[in-house]
Amino acid sequence: MIRAFLAVELSEDLRQQIALVQRDLQARLGGEPSKAVRIAWVQSSSIHLTMRFLGDTDEQLLDLMREAMATIRRSHPTIQIPIDRLQAFPNLRQPRVLWVGPSEQWLKSDAAKQLTALHREIESCCRSLGFVTEDKPFTPHLTVARIKAGEREVGQRLAQSGACDRALSVGVIIVGPLVLMQSKLRPTGPVYTKLWEVE
Repeated sequence: MIRAFLAVELSEDLRQQIALVQRDLQARLGGEPSKAVRIAWVQSSSIHLTMRFLGDTDEQLLDLMREAMATIRRSHPTIQIPIDRLQAFPNLRQPRVLWVGPSEQWLKSDAAKQLTALHREIESCCRSLGFVTEDKPFTPHLTVARIKAGEREVGQRLAQSGACDRALSVGVIIVGPLVLMQSKLRPTGPVYTKLWEVE
């Protein structure tokens, strides 16, 4: 068994722009150091668009999945997702995850519908291979930080800084090749290894 997920990789330029956003956020959220607040910043080299988290995966399924994903990928156009806002899960008042992603307006576009259709087919394929169905709606996002402690305080600092009120212009994710990543959990954070890619 391996821990795995399906993803879209980012361009080097986009990674660099996200690193700038993270540095700006660190400065805005800095303020007085507080023992109650712990934020884990995701290394920009590890950031990707997760299309489907698989969890523990039987290695015998990998070739079957690769063939299925190649077929799915061929039947969908390349999609561009503009990254222009900062948001949080579950909400901005008590954030657990800070992320950057497309605007609400983009989420109503034809391109967003194409992305939803692609995700639906990936989900259907995973279900047919025995993976548990994901109930959550798909929200395209790139995780930039995880709040380990002090969510309420981070929420207050976010509100005071106005970081979420301004539009960002970070770049664009090109949803082209799909990759299968292996994730090994380490005390310093997960280590990702690309196992295969389908154009």
